[in-house]
Formats: sequence, structure tokens, C-alpha cells
Amino acid sequence: MKICEISHFRLDMELSEPYTIAYETVSQTSNIILKLVADNGLTGWGCATPDLVVTGETPEQVSRAVEETLEGLLPGKNPFQIARIMHNLKKLQPRSPAFLAMVDMALFDLLARKAGLPLYQLLGGFRDKIATSITIGIVSLEETLGLVKKHLKNGFQVIKLKGGLNLFEDSEKVLKIREKCGYGFALRFDANQGYSLEESMQFMTAVKGAGLEIFEQPTSQNKDESLGRVSQFTPVPVMADESIKTLKDAFRLAADEHTDMVNIKLMKMGGIFESLHVNSVAKAAGLEVMVGCLDESALGISAGLHFALSRANIEFADLDGHLDLIGDPFQGLFHLEDGVLYPSDSPGLGTIKI
Repeated sequence: MKICEISHFRLDMELSEPYTIAYETVSQTSNIILKLVADNGLTGWGCATPDLVVTGETPEQVSRAVEETLEGLLPGKNPFQIARIMHNLKKLQPRSPAFLAMVDMALFDLLARKAGLPLYQLLGGFRDKIATSITIGIVSLEETLGLVKKHLKNGFQVIKLKGGLNLFEDSEKVLKIREKCGYGFALRFDANQGYSLEESMQFMTAVKGAGLEIFEQPTSQNKDESLGRVSQFTPVPVMADESIKTLKDAFRLAADEHTDMVNIKLMKMGGIFESLHVNSVAKAAGLEVMVGCLDESALGISAGLHFALSRANIEFADLDGHLDLIGDPFQGLFHLEDGVLYPSDSPGLGTIKI
């Protein structure tokens, strides 16, 4: 079996509900979609969601990498030699994790389709469903409470609240959510690097009785020690997100005991193959793992879901990046019910109809 055809296209999508986090407001997303065709007619699909802050790439750079690198490298190659292909690509594109994730995803999709299995089963198949959080950006207290009630009514049992711009407003929102909506659901808070060490400690003191499940990336990605001190200060698990973008990051944070949890996103790690290594480091260090996402089409979310389902120590998911996208052609690759994601029984990442 050989790769005989490569094509890609850009998918620009508006968000039905733009959102604000500590360092930006997001109203649209651009995904680059890759299609690999093998000589037996099977196809593999991949998705890149470049982000200058998270992956260091633009959509134009990803498209250029396809044209300048893939089109001369992949034709005639055995798609099942994923380790070799990704090793060679990483040497050619060392600072292009979303590009690498897209290729990796398409290769794994081809492998699972050839095996006739959903990808999560091929990867290990530890579980067949996982609850996801749904994210609320930085909005007013009134809007926040309204969105929490709306999501709970729609069946979600895990709420992720964004903050990091105003310590007082953030703590007030957390406390009011518990006062008005109760404790019958999990509540996570993500500061997106918005706090200093002192502010992080002040925030955790203010919300001490709120039962937060996770405190995500409170301090700058460039200050590992601050992240570690927050982790030591609070009994609430502190999770590294922006601080962990490579396997070396995972090893460093784990070895220095600077975090309790890691957020693995396929786009920032460079795909499933590399993410499996990162997950192994986390497992060896006793760190809890969440699989997260960017503003990805359902194709990218499907890959994250299949990866999350494959390992016993991956117990948390934040895979809601597709929910507000307008015109996503990959809807239907998995099923969401009452806040729980269920993969398709079809081979690979699911049945694609475009």
C-alpha cells in the first residue's frame, strides 16, 4: 500500500459566539485540511489548526509546508511507517506542530481504515466515551451565570470558566456560580497565563470553598517555578497548558515537580504519535492528563477524542472547539449527548462525506 495522491484546502469558519480569553478575542478560525489517497483507494484525513500563540504558525505557513515538503516526500511512501515519516518531517519542519499533527492524523486515519477499526480501538481502546467540559469565555457576571444555567440545562456536567484579566471579577464569578447554580457539576478555571504568582494565590484563597476541579495555567508559560509554587500552595490540581508544548517540556515540568496535570493538545504536540510519548511521561510521573483542543473542526476534535479514549490515565477532556463553528463540513464524526462524547463505530476517524 502506497500513498499516491495528496491534496489540501483551507477551511475558514466564523464562530457563532466569539469568545474572549486573557490574551485575545477569537471570532473565526482557519483549518487546513489534508487528504491522503492510497493506491488501493483508501483515504486518510488530517486537520491543522495553526495558532500564532500556541503553535507558532499561520494558515499560509501550513499550506506552504504541504506544497514544499509533503508533495515531494510522501508520494510512493508506505503510510504505515508513521514513525519514520514523522521523524523525517520533524527534521524538515521542526517548528510546525500543527502541520505535523495534520499529517500524523491523516496517517493514523489511513492505518485504522485499513484495519477496519475505529482509531481509538487501534490505539488501545481503554474506554468508549468521555465527558467533555464546555468553555465560557470572559463575559459579564450576568452573562456567565446565564451561560452556566444554559449548559447545565443542555446536559453538560463540566463547566470550564475562562479568566485572568481581573482577579476580583474572576473570584466573584466562581463564588456566584456556586451560589446560584450549586455544586452538582464540575467547575474548572483557566487563567490562560493571566495571573502573577501572588494573584494566583490570592485567587485560590478567595475561591477556597468553591470546589474547583482544576486550576489551569495560572501563570506565564515562561515561569515554571511560579507554576510549581502555585501547585504546592493549593490542594486543587494545577494544570500546565501553554507551558507544555513539547516532549522536553513534559519531562522538565515532571522532573521538577512544577505541575499536577498536563493538557495535551494534538496541535501543539505535533500529533498522536508524539502525544503518546508525552502521555507516557505524565503517567510515569503520576501526573493527571486532560486532552484539550484549539478551535478545530470536528475532524480535529475526532482525532483528539480517539486519542483520549485510548489510554487509561487520560481521564479528562476539553474537546468543545467545534461547537460554535459555522459551516463545519465534518459534523457527524462522533456523537455528543449530555456532555459526553461517543466515537463513531466506523473505521478511522469516522465516515467523511466530502
